Amino acid sequence: QVQLVESGGGLVQPGGSLTLSCAASGSSFDYYRIGWFRQAPGKDREGVSCISNSGGSTYYARSLKGRFTTSRDNAKNTVYLRMNSLKPEDTAVYYCATDPLCIPGEITGGDYWGQGTQVTVSS
Repeated sequence: QVQLVESGGGLVQPGGSLTLSCAASGSSFDYYRIGWFRQAPGKDREGVSCISNSGGSTYYARSLKGRFTTSRDNAKNTVYLRMNSLKPEDTAVYYCATDPLCIPGEITGGDYWGQGTQVTVSS
């Protein structure tokens, strides 16, 4: 079993940047793919990014158009989501999860989830 804790959210102006962290505790962190998801009020949860257990492969939602980058440091049991050129429509609660389905154009599912961190993009 693994426990995930997200951090790094907050209020940022449009055009700004944030880096979210997903810290894991428990066993075998480097066995897991890790996905980032977000959910805005009144909207369905959306897969944002996914990174393989080694960090060698990454996938992103096509709607992001290269603004977000995910990375991981297995020595620190942490996955990161760097978000650039933030827009008001990026406002959501962001979650990380283990072992989502990760294929081009689709990031869904997930077994263990964190509690989420709020990102608000507003002037």
